[in-house]
Amino acid sequence: MDLIFFDLDGTLLNSDSEISPFTKETLALLRRRNIAYTVATGRTMLSAKGILEGHEFDLPQAYNNGVTIWDPRTQKLTLEHLLSSADISAIGELASAQGITPFVHAIDDQNYFIYHATPRHQVEKELINTRYCHVKAKIFPMEELPANAQVTNVSMIGATEAIKPIWNELKKNSNLVAYSGPAIEGDQYRWMDVLHYDASKGSAVTSIKKQLGATNIICFGDSDNDLSMFELADESYAPDSGKVNLKEVASAVIRPNYEDGVAHFLRERFSL
Repeated sequence: MDLIFFDLDGTLLNSDSEISPFTKETLALLRRRNIAYTVATGRTMLSAKGILEGHEFDLPQAYNNGVTIWDPRTQKLTLEHLLSSADISAIGELASAQGITPFVHAIDDQNYFIYHATPRHQVEKELINTRYCHVKAKIFPMEELPANAQVTNVSMIGATEAIKPIWNELKKNSNLVAYSGPAIEGDQYRWMDVLHYDASKGSAVTSIKKQLGATNIICFGDSDNDLSMFELADESYAPDSGKVNLKEVASAVIRPNYEDGVAHFLRERFSL
């Protein structure tokens, strides 16, 4: 049984963070051939829901870089490698030293929560007023974070010169792993996502593979957080727009995401 795992941003999605009409048609062709596919993304379930809706993603899905596994058929939510209070404090101290506001993401029976201190920069305020206020997450001040909260990740956004020192310091923490990249808010900004060190797409892919009895794992991804699933995949493909280190370990490099590279490859690979 072939089982395809799609990363979303920079891979399956186009430059507008959408599934293009051509890719939508390709997914329908996969279904007609009974070729199984799902997602393994750094996004939360909440932020991915609208994108995937209507495309019949009905197999177990990996979110938050493997922290969250959601099975839409059984409505079962599995959480692994959550952040501890000590982890959250360590991240907060580093962010505060650089004048950055961290956003703490938690989940409880499919209810989403975002906790944050007073934003210090306009880009943080805009993030709250645009993206966060239009998702079905409950937003609270940081002091209301419960001690037993199931925290999946901590995210932040800021100027490159502020984010990079935090990232460099987090590399020294054996309990944490951080991913960072350019922000859509502008070239001068970078986002960063911090998780428990043991959280990975690779561990989630292994779990879903076992659950479904798949024998051939095919992965598509474009960034550092995809390396763990590339390492265990039978086939791994990176768009030409992806990071150099990922393209070096991929089975092959395909067209970039803004040219529907994944969809074009799948049509050729499976003679759709």
